Amino acid sequence: MTGDLPSPRGRALPHDCATPHDSLCIDLIRRHLSTETVGRRMLLYGGVSSTNIVLRGLAARGAVEGTVVLAEEQVHGRGRRGRAWFSPPGLNLYASILFRPQIDLREVPRFSLIASLALTDAIRAEGLPARIKWPNDVLVDGRKVAGTLVEAADPAGSPPHVIVGVGINVNVDDEALRTALRHEAREATSLREAAGREIDRNLFAAALLNHLETWLGVARAHDWEALLAAWRERDGLCGRRVEVREAGPAWQGRARGIDGEGYLKIETEEGKVRSVISGEVHLLD
Repeated sequence: MTGDLPSPRGRALPHDCATPHDSLCIDLIRRHLSTETVGRRMLLYGGVSSTNIVLRGLAARGAVEGTVVLAEEQVHGRGRRGRAWFSPPGLNLYASILFRPQIDLREVPRFSLIASLALTDAIRAEGLPARIKWPNDVLVDGRKVAGTLVEAADPAGSPPHVIVGVGINVNVDDEALRTALRHEAREATSLREAAGREIDRNLFAAALLNHLETWLGVARAHDWEALLAAWRERDGLCGRRVEVREAGPAWQGRARGIDGEGYLKIETEEGKVRSVISGEVHLLD
């Protein structure tokens, strides 16, 4: 089934690939999937407000764990803290994946780590040196190429769920990023620009979903130390000077990795170590 949930830009697209060669296609993605849970049901839209919003509606109606919503375009894509996510049509990858874990809500942030690990695996498979910028950005050569947005809900009358949303700059060019993001474009790029070639979005989507299921298995085996070790190996902040912006005045220090709960540790200029739970972190060097 392709599903029939209406979106702001139309209905779900068919599975077959009677579309341009560079379009997303569920059948092509499935040919390269090796998962049991992630992608058991996939829906592809030409355009949506955001994939997280569409999947939120499906989840409330009882969608199975592993349901994936993809879109060629988002008109209201957003990242952390409600920031808009530049989502041009036919170039990038916008996807949301549904999970129904039996965990305490305080453990939900672990899904951000799982998503970042899956993203870096898929990007490294393209020959690019992906690293993670806490808490939810993925960088190549110091510039952002992807981000995650994790949302949890425990609605009355419905099973609790977690939605992992990902947005990846796949084939958008730097000129389009500069036009859309202006001064912020200097901190962003795409996989195509970094690799010097076009990326097959269907193959990349399948790789991402495969790696997501792999890391989900590690989490379900309660091997938190393995998740932390892998994340620390890809940490793009550790040892670097940063500025932290929380509720109060901004402050500076040097990143010292993440602790056992996944919180960022910062050594202040006074030599004290502080934990950052939800603040914004900006590189200074």
